[in-house]
Amino acid sequence: MKHYSYTTSGTCSRQIDIEINDDNTIGEVSFTGGCHGNLQGVSALIKGMPADEVISRLQGIRCGAKPTSCPDQLACALRQIAAMKES
Repeated sequence: MKHYSYTTSGTCSRQIDIEINDDNTIGEVSFTGGCHGNLQGVSALIKGMPADEVISRLQGIRCGAKPTSCPDQLACALRQIAAMKES
C-alpha cells in the first residue's frame, strides 16, 4: 500500500490523503477541509474500488458554479498518481 497527498485547487477542501493498495484499489481516503459528512461518505463508498473506476465516476463533477468539486479533485489526484506510476 502506498500513501499519497494531493493539494486541491478550487475547492473548500485543501488536501486529499489517499492510500492505494498494491492491486490499484482505493484504501483509505481522507480530506482536509470541505463538507466533512459528504466527504466521509464519498471515502466510504469508493473504498475497495479500482482507481480507474473512481476516476471515471467522479471526474467532471462540479460544485455549484465552481468548475470543479472535491470528488473531481479526487479524480485529478488519482490521474496524477496513475501518471507517476507510468513514468
